[in-house]
Amino acid sequence: MAARSRSRQGGRSCFRAVVHGHVQGVNFRYYTCVKARTLDLVGYVRNLSRGRVEVVAQGQERSLQRLLSWLHAGPPWAHVSHVDVCWRSPEGEYQHFGVRY
Repeated sequence: MAARSRSRQGGRSCFRAVVHGHVQGVNFRYYTCVKARTLDLVGYVRNLSRGRVEVVAQGQERSLQRLLSWLHAGPPWAHVSHVDVCWRSPEGEYQHFGVRY
């Protein structure tokens, strides 16, 4: 996991993660949305070039840690080789967690 220098606002944190491996074409975005929503997180997930997936999530740090742990495994049929994580200040621009295209 990347070094953690986290800014918190009201107990909330945010991270941007890029997931590498066989993570496209295996419903990774769908399952990430389901997991993030059950954890009451906001943000988005989207496919990137070269078969990667980007996840930006914001919410309570404990929930973010749970999502991050889940991202390292991913859904069935996915094979995650590694996850790059960058913690940052909460942006406040997200109302829900969704898929971006």
